Amino acid sequence: MQELIPLLKKYFGFDTFRPLQAEVIERVIGKKDSLVLMPTGGGKSICFQLPAMYMPGTALVVSPLIALMKDQVESLVANGIPAAALNSMLPENERQQVRQRCLQGEIKLLYLSPEGLLSELDWLLSRMDLSLIAIDEAHCISRWGHDFRPEYTQMAIVKERFPQVPVIALTATADKITRLDIIEQLKLEDPQLFISSFDRPNLSLSVQRGLGKKEKITAIVNFIRRHKDQSGIVYCMKRADTEDVAQILNTNNIRAAAYHAGLSPRERDKTQNDFINDRIDVVCATIAFGMGIDKSNVRFVIHYNMPGSIENYYQEIGRAGRDGLKSDTLLFYSLGDLVLLRRFAEESGQNEVNMEKLNRMQRFCETDICRRRILLNYFGEESEHDCGNCDVCQNPSQRFDGSILVQKALSAIMRTEEKIGVQMLIDILRASGRAELHQLGYDRLKTYGAGRDLPFKVWKEYIYQMLQLGYIEVDYAKQQVLKVTPLGRKVLFGETHAQLTTYREPEEIIRPVKKEREKKTPQARPIQVIAANTIEETLMDSLKQLRRQIAQQESMPAYIIFSDAALEDMVYQKPLTLDAFANVRGVGDMKLQKYGPVFVALIHHVLSADK
Repeated sequence: MQELIPLLKKYFGFDTFRPLQAEVIERVIGKKDSLVLMPTGGGKSICFQLPAMYMPGTALVVSPLIALMKDQVESLVANGIPAAALNSMLPENERQQVRQRCLQGEIKLLYLSPEGLLSELDWLLSRMDLSLIAIDEAHCISRWGHDFRPEYTQMAIVKERFPQVPVIALTATADKITRLDIIEQLKLEDPQLFISSFDRPNLSLSVQRGLGKKEKITAIVNFIRRHKDQSGIVYCMKRADTEDVAQILNTNNIRAAAYHAGLSPRERDKTQNDFINDRIDVVCATIAFGMGIDKSNVRFVIHYNMPGSIENYYQEIGRAGRDGLKSDTLLFYSLGDLVLLRRFAEESGQNEVNMEKLNRMQRFCETDICRRRILLNYFGEESEHDCGNCDVCQNPSQRFDGSILVQKALSAIMRTEEKIGVQMLIDILRASGRAELHQLGYDRLKTYGAGRDLPFKVWKEYIYQMLQLGYIEVDYAKQQVLKVTPLGRKVLFGETHAQLTTYREPEEIIRPVKKEREKKTPQARPIQVIAANTIEETLMDSLKQLRRQIAQQESMPAYIIFSDAALEDMVYQKPLTLDAFANVRGVGDMKLQKYGPVFVALIHHVLSADK
């Protein structure tokens, strides 16, 4: 393994391995099969990219999306590694050139889709000297996984056709049943399972529940404004919501675009390219977006709706903070989302499994304990301490004896013979003049108007808490009516007390601001050093300007030139020579030669101007 450290530095700019990388690489070099579970941003790719550079022959990488292949190939080439992809978007003459380079042994990593692998199997691949086979996003092979792809089911053929070539399957998320299925589907031979920590301590975790549409939009706009000029994703369940949210964000002077399957391929490609190249800050998308990009500087992920499982949630928030820097996540949870997701789960092919996964996601949203501990526990990783970086840890709830409030609500449910939902329950408690309520005679109930002292939104929050605490439950089979549980009956009859969390007002409604005129992309020009509060802030701003200009000149995403983490290390180290610049994290030989002189010159200029 000592021979690999110089290669790690030369091509990737790192001096040491991350946890488990060395063990996985050693097994690959030993030509043995592996299943690797590492969180997004945990360094999965190096587990096959570095052995590919060390071992003779060409590594075959199976990847589900063209955009994902393109991103990884661009990053590898930028690091001086000969890599290529064969996909349906390439003109035939370019495909032939890639095939020829593979046969001549000039390519060290070849990326293919599952369909591409099958089509190239008999002619190209059978003539190549394969060093290893990497199945990326391996959860796609399992019907129990959260992103099943039917085309992945034939991947077992690689073990049949190339039994001596080691196979490494990699994914960021897979529970126990999915892991076993991956191993079985791929027919891995005596594989070793590597499970890295699922903890992403750089991600903050926050959940807001029970907000109406206007309140959610307000919270989203305020949240994004706190991340000025930073990249983020807003995930929505419905296509229409992606367009509505994007339009509202643009009205509030936030550069945003929608992305969903109903748009043309050209429109989707434009949105994705604009996002990758920082021409827009926010993509409002269905879950189809994000898997195909490796953008390292996404600083926030917002879920407009609750995901259907913790695997989905973890995979999607994992698109933030890939570079290890501080990033934020925000999830909105409502009973309406839950009802819709339950219907999807019931209509799916794996009803029981999907319902249980949804229940676990619901408990995550409703919890009053450290969210990260629940997340880690789901993937079988124990944590003895609260994380201090989730909303529950940072804002410990104030509690009060809410027994009387709960009794009023439970009594109203019982007096209607458990035939009402949340809306009707609140209308009864607040003495609504709703026609249906009077037609059913609910205005004659003893509890009619018993809670008129509390606003609708406060009652809605407390009813969510009653659901979370197990005093009531929703009968999804009977139009989502509320039922009182045995524990709720104990509170109703005074056998036990109910502790509720004090209601907190959501953020104030913001006023839209006039949209500024769209500015043309500036041409390359000398860096304008803008003095800030500290020399570090001044230097970071200057480095970002330089990175942006180089990215525009080379038609390449800025994060491929250097990640935000690399810029932060430059600010910390302040290298004034090329030898010193070589010690910056993420600076390999290729980037040292190509970009080192201009970055060192800029650092020297900024520091000199400060004296």
